[in-house]
Amino acid sequence: MEEQQPEGETVPEPQERRPGLRRRTLFTAAGIGGVVGVAAGATGASAVERVSAPEADQDIVPFRGDHQAGIETEAQDRMHTAAFDVTTTEREELISLLKDWTAAIESMTGGQPVGGPEGATGGAYDAPPEDTGEALDLPASHLTVTIGFGRTLFTKDGKGRFGLSERLPEALIELPHFPGDALEEKRSDGDLVVQACADDPQIAVHAVRNLVRIAFGRARVRWSQIGFGRTSSTSTDQVTARNLFGFKDGTANVKSQETQAVAEHVWVSGATGGEAWMNEGTYMVARRIRMHIETWDRTSLREQELDIGRTKREGAPLSGGGEFDEPDFELKGSAGPLIAGDSHVALAHPSRNAGVRMLRRGFNYTDGSDGLGRLDAGLFFIAYVVDPRTHYVPMQMAMAKNDLLVEYLKHTGSGLFAVPPGVTEPDGYLGQGLFET
Repeated sequence: MEEQQPEGETVPEPQERRPGLRRRTLFTAAGIGGVVGVAAGATGASAVERVSAPEADQDIVPFRGDHQAGIETEAQDRMHTAAFDVTTTEREELISLLKDWTAAIESMTGGQPVGGPEGATGGAYDAPPEDTGEALDLPASHLTVTIGFGRTLFTKDGKGRFGLSERLPEALIELPHFPGDALEEKRSDGDLVVQACADDPQIAVHAVRNLVRIAFGRARVRWSQIGFGRTSSTSTDQVTARNLFGFKDGTANVKSQETQAVAEHVWVSGATGGEAWMNEGTYMVARRIRMHIETWDRTSLREQELDIGRTKREGAPLSGGGEFDEPDFELKGSAGPLIAGDSHVALAHPSRNAGVRMLRRGFNYTDGSDGLGRLDAGLFFIAYVVDPRTHYVPMQMAMAKNDLLVEYLKHTGSGLFAVPPGVTEPDGYLGQGLFET
């Protein structure tokens, strides 16, 4: 629910996103290219194979680049995020997992099965296929897969792991227990995280499912969350989405077109020594926020708008103007300020938070009912920040104590992850700088 407003900047009016074209059939002689083996797992057998990139098409998000895809990328409509506990104790097996994941992610984001064109239907007939197959005949659907490292990958129970304790970034803290938190261990933390986003839910689920399969014997799922209906816009080409309270959410989220703001508030730079591997990376905050929507639905429109600080229809600040106009916290009516000082908008504004902003990629979720006739539904909050100590913790602490929305929210899951930079070298892999520099 946290909203960010630019200070002294005007965010352009969004436009409807132009739908991408369905990709052309990839498995032609020209499209599949050669197949090359990648790093072997602990058994010595290659877990996956890298295939050459298909001809670029409009529903394929490039995998390679200075930054991982799925952060600045125009927010897709579906998400499957999963955290893992690493079960192996061997550093080389962890590295082999990251290499295997890298090759698989590059294939899947390129619209190809894991293991090459015949990964789902070929190979040894009496052996499991290299790809699970449910994405066959489907377009790439702008799939992006982003990975990150939790604090417990570096140190756990006071002991270093995988020789990484000296490379633990200072910003990768244990998040404090915020007032009102009702965190469940089975929904929190993890050694590794994988965020898969796509326009098709089956594509996102397929990506996580195959990474889980590849990880067998080296890591296991700790928790996972499926989301639908993005609650944030990461591009000025997108309209502002609505959360399950029915309000536009993240009106002033950092947009990819704001290059200076992104550089200042999202990407790590200038890190030295044991933390240099994080340059061009970022930090991912994940929070599962259950909304008491039955209570909210019995609340008057007046109170809903006062709690948020914006109008429900247009998303305009209660001080007047349009959705993208700056709120005026000093403007008063007959009963006092038009925007309450403890409204959601006021507490999240940069002027109340030392000017910091964040890039959000949250999603709505619903996980059935709780057995008492109430929906287990809400917001799976995801934000990318340059440093959670300055760009998340102070804001969340203030909102947890004072936000008028608190009575309608319960935080049940939490995680903080260091997201390494992208892959640029032909034989590179995700997280390589952590292990090899």
